[in-house]
Amino acid sequence: MRIPRILPIFAAPENEEKKDKILPMKSELLYIFIGGGTGSVLRYTVQVLLQERILPHSFPWATFTVNILGSFLIGVFYSLAGHLNLSAETRLLLTTGLCGGFTTFSTFSYDNLLLWKQGHYTTLLFYISGSLLLGIAAAFLGAFSAENAFFLRKS
Repeated sequence: MRIPRILPIFAAPENEEKKDKILPMKSELLYIFIGGGTGSVLRYTVQVLLQERILPHSFPWATFTVNILGSFLIGVFYSLAGHLNLSAETRLLLTTGLCGGFTTFSTFSYDNLLLWKQGHYTTLLFYISGSLLLGIAAAFLGAFSAENAFFLRKS
């Protein structure tokens, strides 16, 4: 009797065609796992360093910083990925894994909830609008910087 698996990606393939689709996914998940773990450790390190140097209740600088920096990095990675013909696994490691683990929407949301509950409405407004506008600008700046660095190096 065959025991059913909870996650279909780890189930034994019934034929070779399914096996060809399942095995690469395991590889991709490993790359995302490695990148995500690395990004999470980097985020924690940045947050610890910033919270030791900046008043923790004045503004959520640590989360703000990792999200803006992560937006910049994802712009760089997506731009370079096309020019350097990075493998799908490397792209997943850098973007979904590293940037996904480094940035944090859930902490951003929690910071906003705390600012709201504490009555810091002006800070809340600046935090939301600054995160959105600077995050998008940072992604564009990252892509632009990578494009220019790549083309300058090629010339």
